[in-house]
Amino acid sequence: LPDNAGKRKAQIAAIRRSSGDLVLNVDSDTILASDVIAKLARKMRNPTVGAAMGQLTASNRNDTWLTRLIDMEDWLACNEERAAQARFGAVMCCCGPCAMYRRSALLVLLDQYETQFFRGKPSDFGEDRHLTILMLTAGFLTEYVPDAIAATVVPDKLGPYLRQQLRWARSTFRDTFLALRLLPGLDRYLTLDVIGQNIGPLLLALSVLTALAQLALTATVPWWTSLTIASMTMVRCSFAAFRARQLRFLGFSLHTLVNIFLLLPV
Repeated sequence: LPDNAGKRKAQIAAIRRSSGDLVLNVDSDTILASDVIAKLARKMRNPTVGAAMGQLTASNRNDTWLTRLIDMEDWLACNEERAAQARFGAVMCCCGPCAMYRRSALLVLLDQYETQFFRGKPSDFGEDRHLTILMLTAGFLTEYVPDAIAATVVPDKLGPYLRQQLRWARSTFRDTFLALRLLPGLDRYLTLDVIGQNIGPLLLALSVLTALAQLALTATVPWWTSLTIASMTMVRCSFAAFRARQLRFLGFSLHTLVNIFLLLPV
């Protein structure tokens, strides 16, 4: 393209100029393991699979405390959320840094992808999730390949990280309405998963507001709320540490504080 027209326009132009059966989407700051293409292509041998994503890691993991947290966050997103969804052939978002698509399916969906509007304007965010939802709507499976490893650069400062998370949250809530149409034809677990993704942050926000109200109105410390949130956090982090065989995941409990004091207010 002669000018920077954004990710979506670049994707569409590349897809229309492409040939072959499969299209690999890779972000410019992502480094793929040497066997990623072969492993994703193997999953795509099933003609009912429209898209498959690999596992993401942070290439700059050791830079700051934040990059270490994001690396663990990506591991959890891939090996808990995406892995669970993949058991039913319905990964709800094939992440852009490393995702392979069936070209014939993309060509059918391009017009819908190109003409997506949000609040009366052409959409310029949430491309990965929307394209995945379109694949599922068209009847294709979407899969996760855990041993197809891609290392990508993640934000090392809070400002860019918070802006990124806000963008992703907006696309999640927006495309939930499209996902709701799919749910009757999918496994019941996926219904719970989609509902949980959207209601979970709301319940956390209500818990925090209730705790603050108790503290302000009664001058008593909301021990039960604090202990419940802390216990749920430690259970999740301990389970992740056990599965990954890495004690560093116990430190992911710090992300709960980031959630409560930084992400929720945003």
